[in-house]
Amino acid sequence: MGRNVLEVMQERGFVEWCSAPQELGHLFETETVTGYIGFDPTGDSLHVGHLVPIMGLAWLQRLGHRPIAIAGAGTGLIGDPSGKSRERNLLTLETVEQNLVGVRRQLEAFLDFDCGSTSAKIINNYDWLGKIGLLDFLRDVGKHFTVNYMLSREYVRSRIEDPEKSISYTEFGYMLLQAYDFYHLRMEENCRLQMGGNDQQGNIIAGIDLIRKKAGQDAYGVTYPLLLSASGTKFGKTEDGAVWLAPEKTSPYAFYQFWINADDRDVSKLLRLFTFLPLEEIVAVETEHARRPETREAQRILAWEVTKTVHGESAAREARRASEILFGGQFAPEDLTMEMLRVLEREVPCSDVEKLSVPVTDVLAECGACGSKGEAKRLVRGGGVLLNGDRIADENALVDTAHVLHGGYLFFRLGKRRFHMVRVRENSKE
Repeated sequence: MGRNVLEVMQERGFVEWCSAPQELGHLFETETVTGYIGFDPTGDSLHVGHLVPIMGLAWLQRLGHRPIAIAGAGTGLIGDPSGKSRERNLLTLETVEQNLVGVRRQLEAFLDFDCGSTSAKIINNYDWLGKIGLLDFLRDVGKHFTVNYMLSREYVRSRIEDPEKSISYTEFGYMLLQAYDFYHLRMEENCRLQMGGNDQQGNIIAGIDLIRKKAGQDAYGVTYPLLLSASGTKFGKTEDGAVWLAPEKTSPYAFYQFWINADDRDVSKLLRLFTFLPLEEIVAVETEHARRPETREAQRILAWEVTKTVHGESAAREARRASEILFGGQFAPEDLTMEMLRVLEREVPCSDVEKLSVPVTDVLAECGACGSKGEAKRLVRGGGVLLNGDRIADENALVDTAHVLHGGYLFFRLGKRRFHMVRVRENSKE
């Protein structure tokens, strides 16, 4: 076997808790281990907060073991109450199954589903949970758990003790469903390891206990730290909300910028967790970053690596170039390809104009890039207006069809950090 997966994950900062580190470490060194993580499909996309468990599965496979992703349509109908202060809204089976499509597609960017004995596998737990009758479940699973044991879970206790919160029997029983998932996979897939966020520790232990009581077999658990930024906020949250893996919800450019904006205090940790770069390369990046933090080269490497993995190299290249245009400030007309304009169109203010062959100051005022022609004139006189990357020196310069890029666009930079895209309407061209 290759390197001990547990050691690698510890070196890179993944491991918060392990149920039996010596035993699991020995197992990794002597056998091919099957491990799983469950993903709650209550949304149609995963987000940056899911990347730690996804990377855990990816490292498991890269080091010679077999990953399983549970796309939990069964448990998704209930919703995991861990870390939640109030009851979730229940979803329909149809909605959950639609969400699974996006989850599967995003996992495929990290896992190889056709590489022989260690091929990754996605399984829908509704396939077995949907077949269990209530009486059978209560008899075969529920009898192994005391109410005292279930009440000892912090998320249950906090919602019972707070008079303004509550927990339904539905969510109260979620732990048993997740425990049964682990038992089922141990029996059917020889899966001996469950991984998850540290808020899943109680549910994982419940699964280990159920396997021991019902089958007399061993099983192990590993949890990852719940990641906070250096400022103390939950990682993956911005002022605009979650950072999604789906490009329709968070564009590759916005995704790239999220990583570019990583705090200097976080970037070393993020390089270890979210890239596949060898540790010696990361150490070299850290050394250079400590010497010249103002270049933000560590953040650029982080943004490139994560965006390339999630969205592909082509989208990552476009996002990086768009970032250079918008924040580096230097670009030429040939940089504004049709593909780049489409990227920029989603990221900067846009408006339409109907007339060309008019002074540039008229265009800037009409499209709303400037509040008035007077403001536009002052910007031009100060050398602060670039059209398609070329500086405008004359406030009376005409904008005509020769300036229109790819049949429909004008791209202005105003000062150092303001941009405005103009769409020229088709029926206005002369």
